[in-house]
This record gives sequence, C-alpha cells and structure tokens, in this order.
Amino acid sequence: MALNRIVEAVTARIVERSAKRRRRYLDLIDAYDPSKPARVKVSEANRAHGAAGCAVQDKIDLLGGKWPSIGIVTSYNDMLSAHAPYERYPEIIRKAAREVGAVAQVAGGVPAMCDGVTQGFEGMEMSLWSRDVIALSTAVSLSHATFDSALLLGICDKIVPGLLIGALRFPWLPCILVPGGPMPSGLPNKEKAARRQLFAEGKIGREELLQVEAESYHAPGTCTFYGTANSNQMMMEVMGLHLPGAAFVNPFTPLREALTIAAARRAAKITGLGDDYRPIGRVVDEKAIVNAMVGLMATGGSTNHFIHLPAIALAAGIEINWDDFSELSSVTPLLARIYPNGSADVNHFHAAGGMGFLTRELLGAGLLHGDIATVGGESLAAYAQEPFLAGETVSWRDAPSVSADDSVLRDARNPFSADGGLRLMAGGLGRACVKVSAVADDKRAVEASAAVFDTQGEVQAAFKRGDLDRDCVIVVRGQGPRANGMPELHKLMPLMGALQDRGFRVALVTDGRMSGASGKVLAAIHVTPEAAEGGPLAKVRDGDVLRVDANAGALDVVSPADWRERAPAQLDIAGNARGVGRELFSLFRAHACSAERGGSAFPDFDPA
Repeated sequence: MALNRIVEAVTARIVERSAKRRRRYLDLIDAYDPSKPARVKVSEANRAHGAAGCAVQDKIDLLGGKWPSIGIVTSYNDMLSAHAPYERYPEIIRKAAREVGAVAQVAGGVPAMCDGVTQGFEGMEMSLWSRDVIALSTAVSLSHATFDSALLLGICDKIVPGLLIGALRFPWLPCILVPGGPMPSGLPNKEKAARRQLFAEGKIGREELLQVEAESYHAPGTCTFYGTANSNQMMMEVMGLHLPGAAFVNPFTPLREALTIAAARRAAKITGLGDDYRPIGRVVDEKAIVNAMVGLMATGGSTNHFIHLPAIALAAGIEINWDDFSELSSVTPLLARIYPNGSADVNHFHAAGGMGFLTRELLGAGLLHGDIATVGGESLAAYAQEPFLAGETVSWRDAPSVSADDSVLRDARNPFSADGGLRLMAGGLGRACVKVSAVADDKRAVEASAAVFDTQGEVQAAFKRGDLDRDCVIVVRGQGPRANGMPELHKLMPLMGALQDRGFRVALVTDGRMSGASGKVLAAIHVTPEAAEGGPLAKVRDGDVLRVDANAGALDVVSPADWRERAPAQLDIAGNARGVGRELFSLFRAHACSAERGGSAFPDFDPA
C-alpha cells in the first residue's frame, strides 16, 4: 500500500524543518568508531575500575577479550507495581549475554515515580521533572563510555521518555527498550471509575473506595488502563525499539522471561563489533517519530505524549509540533477501544490481536512508515508478528488476520471512528490539546460562563459546596511547567463526570495535564502560553463566556468586549516552591520551555 499522502507530507515537512538540527545530531554518530570495543578507548586504569566489581569470568572477558559490553539502565523499585518485576532482570540478562559471548553490567538506576500515588498532592508537582531527572540519570549511567550497546528497563509515564531522551544523547549506542508487562486484569476499569464518581459525590466512604482501588491495582505489572504507561509501550513497538510483540505480555510468565533473554542476545548482536550495527540515533528518525504519532491516534493514546514526543524528538535532532499531531489525527482511523475509550483493558486488547494486528493494519492502510530501521527486524513488517514459545525459546509468527473481539480492536476498513480522537485546539485562549475519543459526540462543544480556580483543591471545594451545579467552563490556571511543574489534574475527572451526569454542560480548560486517563468530559489541556508566563488564561475572570469546541478546534473567548485590553492577573505561585523537595527543582521551573516544545528544562540540544 502506498503511503498516505498526509502522512507523507507531514513527514516531509518535519524533515525539512529539522534538517540543520538533525545533521548536527547525526554528526555525533559519524564521528564515533564502533568497530572497536568501547572500553579499549579509555585508559587501563579506567578499564580496571569498570571491571573490578564483576564476576571473575566477566572480568577476564572485559579486560582481555573482545566480547561486547552491554550496559543495563534500570528503573527497578519494589514500591511500584510496574517496576517490581525488574528486580530479577539483571540476573537473567547477564546469563543470557554470557551464552552469546557478551558481558552485561548494570550501568545505573533511574528514579521511577508514579502519578497514581502522587495525584492531588504536592509530590505530583515533581512528576514532569522526574522525566528530565531520568534523562540525566540515564546520561550519567552511560557516561562511563565503556558500553557497546544498552538495555533500557522502563515502562511507565515519565520513565520511558526520560530513558529515551538520555540514551538519544549517545546516538552511536544501540539500545533496546525492555518492558515488564501489564498486571493481570482485576476489577474492571469502568466499575472503578463509577465508584470514584460515587465517592466524589459522597455516596460511598473511603473504606469502600480503598477496597475498590485495591481490587483494580492488585498485582505486579503496569496498570491495565490505556494511560501513558501503556501508550509508551505501543509507541516503542511502532518505533521499532522493542522486540516485536513485547509490549503486553504479563510479568512472571515463561514468554515474558524468554523475551527478556532474547532482548539481551539481540543487544549483543547489533553492536558495531559485528555486521549488524543499529545505533539508536538512526533507529529514531523522522519516520519513527511520525509512526509514534500515528500509533497514538489509532489507539486513542495518552495526551501526555503531546508533551513527551516533542521532547524525545528534539533529543534526536527532530522538531515536531502540535499541528503535526492534528494533521495526522485527521487521517488516522481509531482502531482500538481500551479504557478510558472503552470498557476493555490492555490484556483484552492483547488477546484480541494486540500490537501485531494493529501494526499490520496500519501498514496495510499506508499510515505507518514500514521502511524504518528497527532493533528487531529488517523493517517494521517484523512487528506485524507476535511472539510465542517454541519449547523454551521465543519465536515469532504472523499476527491474527481477524480480530478476536471487534468491540476492542478492529481492522482499518471498519474503524471505531474515521479519525484519531486527539486534536489541536486554538483561539483567543491559546493552543491546547484535547482527547475526544471517550467524549460523546453531543458533549464535544460547550459554551458557558467561566469558573476560575488557581488550584485543583479549590475546584474540589467548590464542587462540594454545590457552586458548580450549572453549565460552566472550569478554568484551572497556574498549572504549567513554569508555575508548578505541570501536575496531572486527574482528581477532577470524577467530579466533572458527576456534573455532566446531572445534566450540566461542562468543560475543563487548563495549562496543566490530564494524562492518558482523560475520560468522558471535554478537557482542553496543556494550554500554552501558560498563565504564569502571562498567557491568556491569566486574563480570564469568573463569568466570562468561553467556547470550547473540539469539533471546530476552537478555544475562544465569547465575552467580555474589553477582553483585548484586560491585563493578565498576577498569579500567586510562591506556595509551589517549598516542601516535599520542590525547592530542588527551582532551576527546572525557571528554565522550562513551553508544553508544545516538550515542557523540558533542557535547552535545544542541537540548535538549528
């Protein structure tokens, strides 16, 4: 199938826009000689330090042999369910590496925080910055410059983007992302959301709510709804950074372990010491970035990637913007219904045909670039397969030709909708993103008076007082990167869902985030310029009439007449600077770029 003309045009525009920056980036690869083991390029004392802690045989091979050296960067911790399975991975990887003539070492660890734990509390204001800290930690881990390839062990919200940003600054290094897999299905996500709404309305107590949450988040592995963590895994597949079909295999299963073993062996094979060199800087190119955007649209993925993908792309010398997302969404059909865009979870998606089915359908429709470099095959066609066990060894076969459940996963000829459901909004209030794949058609446009708040807690208090029992556009400002680190405001979804169920027309407008768990209420998020920088949201007052129209892509002020002359309010954001370690992140807040450029504290890596 010929490439879709819009996909082709958007890709060409990105290539042209990024040409100078990308060339400077690729110069880093061209200047590196991968044909010699990295460790022989440092002094004897440096080499001795790097091998001193190894097992005897590994030390011998590192000091004297030509075996490839694989660095492991891990996000393991046993507090968070998604990362707990990584505890045994280094042991598995070291053994697998030895079996194919390589040595693997843990190069370093990166922090892994969970938005599900910090939502609604001060720690959430460090969540976005954790991505940049992870990038820095990855760079520190790889800075010893003794590795010939790397395995990146990460899965959740900021962890995968942070690992990628850090690793991409070592563009000559082959890298494979190694997932841990989702937990088995627990209490259905739709039932969990309904109970949360009942709690927000005061109809059930904390004890019952805690029981519900524990039945949903009940085992090691990633949360099963289609939020940022699972959107990460989808993107790594269509970008060719996983082994094919690795994303959604449950933890602690024989197939999961076999895939980890295969990743270690593959990392040994694709170094510059052999004849199949695949550096990450060439795997992640303009086409791979476009594939990630298309994958998001086709699955109704997380809005967080309107921030993360620009930051990832920039680390690879590539510049994208929200117009690119919007144009790709207009031609990408929605092929998956996974909560919050449906009732199924990612385990149901995987059972219905999963990533292999999805990739084949998008390739067949001309919506993905098939001719990309990947870590797992000669082209993206290898990712239209699924893994299975042949004895104790992983092998691959063609993905199912028919979805096992077309209420969850459909082919490109029979989509859930003709477009991707992730859209750009623009107008007098700035530029924003909206996810409409879970919003009913008759709820996608709201014109109503504004109710303005500076914190999430203020909204919750107003809801409890009954002040929001009316048609309204709830504006939560002062939530951008420079104000307080751009926390997710997911605690607002249950109460806004309750207002909508009472018959009121409601929408949210904020310069904060709402995550991949954005649900049935219209939410214009990531508004830029942010209010703390004097953006239009700082001018909005209670009673102003606003129009939030996802169908038209409009984010406008209807009244008052003196809007243009009105001065922006001075926000009081001093309270965001102290407590729970927030003092340590003042440098990040002060230097953050806009949400559309990634909300990062890093300057342009390779200025055009």
